[in-house]
Amino acid sequence: MAKQLGFYFDASGCTGCKACAVACKDRSDLPVGINFRKVYQYEGGGWVRDPRNPDLVIPNNLFVYSLSAACMHCENPICVEVCPASAISKRADGVVLIDKDVCIGCRYCEWACPYAAPQFNEEKGYMTKCDFCQDLQAKGQNPACVDACVMRVLQYGDLDELRAAHGDTASIEPLPSADLTSPALVITPHKHAQTSGEGTG
Repeated sequence: MAKQLGFYFDASGCTGCKACAVACKDRSDLPVGINFRKVYQYEGGGWVRDPRNPDLVIPNNLFVYSLSAACMHCENPICVEVCPASAISKRADGVVLIDKDVCIGCRYCEWACPYAAPQFNEEKGYMTKCDFCQDLQAKGQNPACVDACVMRVLQYGDLDELRAAHGDTASIEPLPSADLTSPALVITPHKHAQTSGEGTG
């Protein structure tokens, strides 16, 4: 069986600096409004009555964590299924790519993807998304986002090896359930991470 490349993200160490997202945008020379990698901040908590003054409420059990996400290069990519032009394909190494010369810009993939990974480039007239920095990998280099991560919490590699080293968690809030498309992602959850679909943040 061919290997499936995937990303590993350690949410417990991410500071939310967005260096990964900036490096991705710079490497791909993306226009305003298109970002292949995004850093989400998930936060929550509640309020309780102040024991000294019941007329006041004070914050309680506050939490916040960051999550870096791009195209998940899913094991079962729904974007491939819905594309009427067959412009999206999955390579033997698991990387999901869009053929710009075949894409008709219908945006079905954008609507179907639970991660909002494919994005329409109006100027060019076709869909675009993370290509796992295939040109850099061909030179034996890391994806731009991986090298840019200040805290070194973003890695990539063979999905089975990543799972063996870090477990098999592939979804925490605010990501959708991993059952939808089987994302090629492994996450070390933050101590306050909540299960996808059950979040209170």
